[in-house]
Amino acid sequence: MARYFKKFFLFPFPLTLALLLLSCQEGHEAGDLLGMWKREAVAADNQYVAFSGNIVLMRAVGEREVFGNFQHVGDSIFIQCYSINGDEADRTLVEETFDFKPFDNIRLRIATLNGDALVLTSKEKTWHFKAD
Repeated sequence: MARYFKKFFLFPFPLTLALLLLSCQEGHEAGDLLGMWKREAVAADNQYVAFSGNIVLMRAVGEREVFGNFQHVGDSIFIQCYSINGDEADRTLVEETFDFKPFDNIRLRIATLNGDALVLTSKEKTWHFKAD
């Protein structure tokens, strides 16, 4: 068993921290949002959002990933993102790549949520995701 812990702590700190946080989550708080959602209709076709417990992960494959906390209240999602190292690139991923603004106080409405599709909206934008 000790050999597994040695390998676990060889991971980079942010990844280790994220794994620990996600492993403590049961997932039921995410409800129908639980799981990985792939963004549709983007040129790069590499953007994902994942929900587990009250943790959200925004990831652009080959680029970065940013974690945050979220609350699902009625037909709305409230997301608070965090930058572990204070990197401006984390803010850029969320605000420019995903176009979710502002970084530390995202408010989105759930227009559609079923086993196959997630559609999020704000006043002027719409994002389409499919279950992955």
